[in-house]
Amino acid sequence: MKKVIFTMLVCWQVNAFAQNPVENYPEDPASVEQAGVPKGEVLKFEFADSKIFPGTWREYWVYIPAQYKPEKPACVYINQDGVQWKAPTVFDNLIHKKEMPVTIGVFVMHGRVKAANAETALDRFNRSFEYDGLGDNYARFLLEEILPEVEKQKASDGRPIRLSKNGNDRAIGGASSGAVCAFTAAWERPDAFTRVFSAIGTYVGLRGANEYPTLIRKYEPKPIRVYLQDGINDLNIYAGDWWKSNEMMERALTFAGYEVKHVWGEGAHNGKHGTAVFPDAMRWLWKDYPKPVATAKSQNQFLSDILIENENWELVGEGYGFTEGTATNAAGEVFYQDIPNSKTYKVGLDGKLTVLDLDAKKASGTAFSPDGKRYVVAGGAKQIISYDPTGKETVVADDQTGNDIVVAKNGNIYFTAPNGVSNPSKLYLIKPNGEKVEVDQGLKFANGLTLSPDQTQLYVTESASHWVWVYQIQADGALAHKQRYGWLHVRDVDENAWSDGLKCDKDGRIYVTTLTGIQVLDQTGRVNAILPVPKTKGQVSNVCFGGPNFDIMYITCVDKVYRRKVKVKGANTFDSPNKPAAPKL
Repeated sequence: MKKVIFTMLVCWQVNAFAQNPVENYPEDPASVEQAGVPKGEVLKFEFADSKIFPGTWREYWVYIPAQYKPEKPACVYINQDGVQWKAPTVFDNLIHKKEMPVTIGVFVMHGRVKAANAETALDRFNRSFEYDGLGDNYARFLLEEILPEVEKQKASDGRPIRLSKNGNDRAIGGASSGAVCAFTAAWERPDAFTRVFSAIGTYVGLRGANEYPTLIRKYEPKPIRVYLQDGINDLNIYAGDWWKSNEMMERALTFAGYEVKHVWGEGAHNGKHGTAVFPDAMRWLWKDYPKPVATAKSQNQFLSDILIENENWELVGEGYGFTEGTATNAAGEVFYQDIPNSKTYKVGLDGKLTVLDLDAKKASGTAFSPDGKRYVVAGGAKQIISYDPTGKETVVADDQTGNDIVVAKNGNIYFTAPNGVSNPSKLYLIKPNGEKVEVDQGLKFANGLTLSPDQTQLYVTESASHWVWVYQIQADGALAHKQRYGWLHVRDVDENAWSDGLKCDKDGRIYVTTLTGIQVLDQTGRVNAILPVPKTKGQVSNVCFGGPNFDIMYITCVDKVYRRKVKVKGANTFDSPNKPAAPKL
């Protein structure tokens, strides 16, 4: 009996330790005030004028190192949840020893909407909304509101505060939801934040951060360096397992080629271990400074098969109203539309841009036929129009609304007629003899469409959802076997992917323009890769492959048009169909 009781006690003690481990971490000398080290100062302020998080009030603190000189804008470290990690002392010591650059610390509390009567009502606590939420709201809050507010302040000796605007000079960190917030800011704006300290990060199912390990693997990598800390006794509750989610983040970042360092302990959901490793995290995040944080090289084979190293987006033209309708002719010349200004542009094989001498009639979708004719959906005239190589215009369908268009090698023409978001869309076929046939209806804003390389499948984007639909083309041009096919990622701030134009390459990959960027699907409808696009006034709307070898990707992005040389070649619907290799299942 005594042996059984002793065994039970030992098991109870082991379990108790597992749930509440004794956390004794060695203290880094940089966390302790050192004699002879100049001390910076910490100033406290309040901010209650946010337009991004209306009605919120918060405190923030600014650490100004003794070595700071306003003639040179300082590096910046931003921390959520105020001053943590003994950061001012750590910064004093590391800056003194030149183990990190001269850095101004900005320590920001989450917002609160104060109750009208504190005796009878609670404040609204905005922490989860601001920190756990995905999207660029918090990054914008920092860049457009807090950092400009900091630069309005002065040190106690009157020195103005000047902060570097270079993302390579900025680090950001936090604990728990504050860590997710830090990573999200860098993920959304790698041009503004490149170094991330993440302690006990909440990469779980609270507001979508559990999606990060998947997105990291699919996205074209970004120039971000990440230091991860967590303990095996972190939370395991309704939203997920913190410890396992941090492991998944580390695995995803490593797979995607990021610079990532992880330090795992046995601790619970607290800041003890984070405080112990914070000096080392700062040394590692700022190592080799001012050398820029490198962009990673991913192990994602889909990305490797598409992208050329060091080839980036190049501006083709700008200043448009709304660009759409990218299309390539047999020579590899690229055409696109500026819809509100009713203009059509052509990019020659020499890369030079010209505008066609015609009224484009607010044309949108554009496609070329095997005989060299250019077909457009002319929204301003409610017509489908063709132009022969001499520019002669022919009305193919009159009194007809539409959006996008594709012409098959056999002369069949398919086009979408969205009819608004709330009304069922229609798909039409115009046969070579001119007969127009309605071949489907019911999609929620049918938008872009294209053919598979073998021209046996028709892909159609449903903008008001997260689906790309597929139809099998029958011998007479009719459509059969309709199904939801491509599953697209949707941003946290959106209700749908708003997929628009799409094209295939010769190997059967499907490139879909969405609010997230260009999502690239395999032949089974799975998103394998996501290509971010340059920031413009709105989303990328259409894509095609042009140039002499059809290996230059062109994209329209509202007011701007970009191109990028890639490894793949576009599948042209005016060419003879080609059968790609079977997909990997």
